[in-house]
Amino acid sequence: MSTDQPQDDNEQLSAANEEQNTAGEEQSAASEQPSAASELHNSAEGKEPEAVAQTGEAGEQGTEDVPQLTLGGAAEAGSEESAEEPKEYVAPTIRGRIDKFGTAIGTGRRKTAVARVRLKEGSGKFTINGREMEEFFCLERDRKMVLAPLKAVDEDKKVDIWVKVNGGGLTGQTGAVVLGIARALQAKNEAYHPTLAEGGFLTRDDRMVERKKYGLAKARRSFQFSKR
Repeated sequence: MSTDQPQDDNEQLSAANEEQNTAGEEQSAASEQPSAASELHNSAEGKEPEAVAQTGEAGEQGTEDVPQLTLGGAAEAGSEESAEEPKEYVAPTIRGRIDKFGTAIGTGRRKTAVARVRLKEGSGKFTINGREMEEFFCLERDRKMVLAPLKAVDEDKKVDIWVKVNGGGLTGQTGAVVLGIARALQAKNEAYHPTLAEGGFLTRDDRMVERKKYGLAKARRSFQFSKR
């Protein structure tokens, strides 16, 4: 009896080892089946495993190369480009002229008044219709308006001015002289244009008296209404 028991134990151990080996083989076979199926699928499409791996890497690189969209980024880039572009220089329109003697000539108008101005380097002499400026324009307001374009470009007391003005009243003549002086200064030196334009001295004031209407006393004034 003692000799039979070791033999039975050895048989049982060998049987258990065989069962474990068969279970391990089955697991390895099951793990190989998905890889075989993927290889069959790739071979059916005409691709090899290496090619599939390369396409996967290329796809990942493509996704990394794609720029990310940002809200307002294109607008900011466009604004930066437009800001960097230099603006084209537009030459100003010179309405005065220089005669053969080097005298700057400018014509100004306001309402029905017309002023013809002649300007030349000098000591600051100012003559209007053969009279001194202080004598012709009695109001301080008119004197300041006439001298304003000269002071704006620092030409006061540096040029001699002769003016011939006719038509209109004192207000219209003052505006006409101012525009004529500004145009003469612009013709004398084109660099004065920005300063004169910024001050509004080169702008023609086109306001005129409104015409009288038929059936009315004036442009808008009507006659007194009488019921009886």
